Amino acid sequence: MAHVTFAPPYVAPERIASHLRSEGYAVVRPADVAAWIGGPLSALQALSPDWADLPPDEFLKDGGRYRRRRHSCFVADGAQLQQVPHRAHWQPVEYNALHGGMQRWFAPMHDATVSQPIWQQLLLALADVSQSALASSPERWSIEAHQFRIDTSDGIGRPTPEGAHRDGVDLVAVFLVSREGVKGGETRIFEAQGPSGQRFTLSEPWSLLLLDDARMIHETTPIQPLVAGGYRDTLVVTCRRGGFQDALGNRS
Repeated sequence: MAHVTFAPPYVAPERIASHLRSEGYAVVRPADVAAWIGGPLSALQALSPDWADLPPDEFLKDGGRYRRRRHSCFVADGAQLQQVPHRAHWQPVEYNALHGGMQRWFAPMHDATVSQPIWQQLLLALADVSQSALASSPERWSIEAHQFRIDTSDGIGRPTPEGAHRDGVDLVAVFLVSREGVKGGETRIFEAQGPSGQRFTLSEPWSLLLLDDARMIHETTPIQPLVAGGYRDTLVVTCRRGGFQDALGNRS
């Protein structure tokens, strides 16, 4: 049986903020992502080899060994971006029934990655669109960046083992970094308070999905190998006003 995929509903870079405001999401093709960030696509592509050096995720409660990741945190205040001391990733169970309520300490991103000018431009562009599309007054944005590799060495890899969910933030950005030798991995987004939804497959390296997390629920279907060693790499970045989520309910 042929594996059917649906093309992403791309928007032009000048429509990203307005589409995010009106529809709750925006999908952007790689060349437009680079233009929107303000750097060459080749600079984004130069980050991609870092995904070959991700340590295993030791917190998977389904017993799987299919996910590898790194995690680092930043704060954007206007045009200023600062990396903050390494911290645990934490979500309440209301947003992540599988892994919520746990302090998950992942290895930090490499200094050589986060010091790249294109990395700084990428995070500031995400903070800027969060501000212009989702906020009514100036905000200080708490940013979490997650590098993921989902592999198929055990047959099936699950990009979202928690299922369809929200993240408890303001903006969710999902960059497809690489996709090699797999089928599946369809992105599905739904209105949290409505009937509308979209399904499509991100396949172009450095294509981007932006979500208003208050309005949209999202998931990605499992992947299966087409060849031995198949995998799917993503960069997930979240922006949240009012501080990072933490186990004590503090704004930090």
